[in-house]
Amino acid sequence: MAAVIYQYHLFMLALGFFSRIPVPASIPYSEQRMNQAGRYFALVGLLLGFLCAVVFWLASLVLPTTIAVFLMISFSLMLTGAFHEDGLTDMADGIGGGMTVERRLDIMKDSRIGTYGAAALIMALLGKFLMLVELADSNQLAIAIIVAYMLSRAVAASLIYDTPYVSDTDTSKSKPLAQKQSSTELLILAVTGVLPCFLFGIETAMTIIAITLIFRSLFKRWIIKRIGGFTGDCLGAAQQLSELLIYLILIATMP
Repeated sequence: MAAVIYQYHLFMLALGFFSRIPVPASIPYSEQRMNQAGRYFALVGLLLGFLCAVVFWLASLVLPTTIAVFLMISFSLMLTGAFHEDGLTDMADGIGGGMTVERRLDIMKDSRIGTYGAAALIMALLGKFLMLVELADSNQLAIAIIVAYMLSRAVAASLIYDTPYVSDTDTSKSKPLAQKQSSTELLILAVTGVLPCFLFGIETAMTIIAITLIFRSLFKRWIIKRIGGFTGDCLGAAQQLSELLIYLILIATMP
């Protein structure tokens, strides 16, 4: 029972870190526990995706599809505090606007939004809206958003396993997560992130898995080349980009 309670605490830490959903204040916290909580990031995506799907379903009962999708995206932003979108914005500003590694990292720590970040955020939200409307019209939105929320978080968190952490800010929110990820935690992430893909059938699932693995490899090589490794912002960007990629694959493979 103690082991079950410990895993529950890890999940609550992951949920509290990646969402605005209240978790009990009594949940024990330590950097070691926060690091181990990374194994449940995909399961956090399952809960968030399910809640978003429920909001879409309720809204679609009385509103047009486009409005229901808009409300669902807005709800998702509030649910996560735009956590991952903020990472995408900061990474775009830093890597787009800096000429050296040091300058890029400095810009990424700046809370202000620049042209690169604004453009990336607008295009990501617009792309998400358009693709989710398309999936909603094909009656695949609910499953698609759950699959995308889970797998994209698994892809992002898996970068911790074999990519160097480059931010040296002691106050960085991601620092407890940046310690070396164990093989067990990577396995849990991979299994929970990949299994839902098979809801779309073996062929589509294998296509999604193969393309997201290619994306992960290319993204890892790119951030190492540009800044020497990853920061928390890079993980947020990886989640957003892989989520969009999954929607695109689903649309491309629709019958």
